[in-house]
Formats: sequence, C-alpha cells, structure tokens
Amino acid sequence: MTDLVTIEKSGGIADVRLNRPDKYNALNPDMFKAIIEAGESLAEARDIRVVVLSGNGRGFCAGLDMGSFQAMTGGGAAATLLASDERPENHAQRPAYLWKKLPVPVIAAIHGVAYGGGCQIALGADIRIAAPDAKLSVMEIKWGLIPDMSITQTLRDIVPLDVAKELTFTGRVLSGEEALELGLVTRVAEDPLAAAMALAEEIAAKSPDAVRAAKRLFEESWHADARTGLELEAGMQSKLIGSHNQIEAVKANFAKRAPVFED
Repeated sequence: MTDLVTIEKSGGIADVRLNRPDKYNALNPDMFKAIIEAGESLAEARDIRVVVLSGNGRGFCAGLDMGSFQAMTGGGAAATLLASDERPENHAQRPAYLWKKLPVPVIAAIHGVAYGGGCQIALGADIRIAAPDAKLSVMEIKWGLIPDMSITQTLRDIVPLDVAKELTFTGRVLSGEEALELGLVTRVAEDPLAAAMALAEEIAAKSPDAVRAAKRLFEESWHADARTGLELEAGMQSKLIGSHNQIEAVKANFAKRAPVFED
C-alpha cells in the first residue's frame, strides 16, 4: 500500500484518508490502485467495526485528475480503467463500490469539493456527513461522459430517480446544505470529520455482530422481494440470539455498564 491512502486504526475504527492533498486528492491510476488496496485490506479485518473515510488537505476528492482525463482520449487508459475480472464491478467502479460492500459501516466526511468520481466514492459510504459549504457534483456531463463509478448501485438508494437524473444531466454543483435538502448527504456539520469520528465511536460501542448483520440485512434486502427480506431477518436474528455478544449486550444493559464485545 502506498501513502496515497493512509489508514490509522484505533478502538475498532479505521480512519482512512485520501492523501494527495496537493491535487485535492484527484484520481489518477495510482490513486485508483491505492484506494482499492486500502478498502480490500479492511474487508477481512475482524478488529475493525467502523470506517471513517475522508480526504486530507482542502477537499475530499476533486474527481478525475485532468492529466488522466487527457490520456483517456487515447483509449489506452480508459481500457485499463474499464477492464473487468470475475467481480461484477470493473477497476474504475471498485474505488466507490467497495465501500458499499465492506461488511462494516462506512462514514464519509466531506469537506471542500467532492466532484465527479470523488462524489461517487462518497456515495459508496453508508452515511455521509458534509460541511455546510462543501461542494458536491455528479460532474461527468461536463466532460461529455456519464457517471460510471458504480453510481447505478449507490445513488438509487439515496435520492429519487428524478433527482438523480437532474443532477446527472446538469452536473449542478450543490453546497452541503443543498445536498442535505435533496438527501444526497445524511447531515451537515461544521467539522464533518469530528462528527464522523464521534458517530463512529458510538457505532463501535455497539455489538459488532449486530452492526455487521444490520448492514448486510439492508444491502441484501433493500431491492429484494418480501420473502427474501423477511427470511433474511429471521435467519440473521436466530444466529444473533444467544450469541456471546448478544448476551453481553443484555448483561451490560441490566448492569448499567459499558459492554465488552468480542470482535
């Protein structure tokens, strides 16, 4: 893993930061690779209960690096980014989609700009906290492109179809406050990273088994039929009831003490 994405772990929280501040964390091939490596390194980490995703410097992520964009017109870079393997998502989609597929909650803290691919990376998180003056845009139309970093799997769960179309057709830049009004972000905070870390600490104090199950429950049932969702609820609950961490949650509540969960 390179220093283009840093990870610090403490108290069950992975503090993940895009770290190309001189370029507003813009996406070039090395950034794509670094984000993928960072996310995949957390997928099997049993000691991680929550991920906080943010960007160092003056913005979350400015989207595709212009140098990379110019190279794409030749076709070679585009072919590499759009290449697929056995997974549903291709190399360009993975830096955003992997956060949605992580087994633990991911909270994106957005400040400065989140444009184009940067916005789509934030959309892959479960929860988004933005600064009131942050700037967000599904900006690909500006370059004659469609958003293609897994937006079909993320934006559909966040805003209505007509809103998604308007944002995509126009590339309109939204403030954090405007994004909140449309439901694009979960809430706004003057210090989104501090707010995200506080929320992460609250989630990390809950049973990690139940939190992971809850994320899986919604991800697998949200677009499924009623039988699939109801059976998933019942099956997951039956595994949680009587488990070590579930019993610990009950004991801690009755004893009015902080629970001690096992990862």
